[in-house]
Amino acid sequence: MTEIGQIDDTDIDIAIDEGEAGERRAGELANRIRMVAAQDPLLAQDLVEELIVALDRAMDGTIRDHLEGPARGMAERVLGQSDPIR
Repeated sequence: MTEIGQIDDTDIDIAIDEGEAGERRAGELANRIRMVAAQDPLLAQDLVEELIVALDRAMDGTIRDHLEGPARGMAERVLGQSDPIR
């Protein structure tokens, strides 16, 4: 860690590209959902389910194509077993 005045280099947080910035925002969202889950698990579950529905709508019904394992199972449950919106 290099000291520069009163700022050290660990305080510098610059996104290199748009993909990295998006990944950082996704990580921040996941951390916030974890904090909510610690306080109110049912509210966190509702938020995750609403997020899945909104993402599926925004992705023209293809969210399931981007998920696997437990996440896909949850999406299937939340969205129902019907065909994706096309």
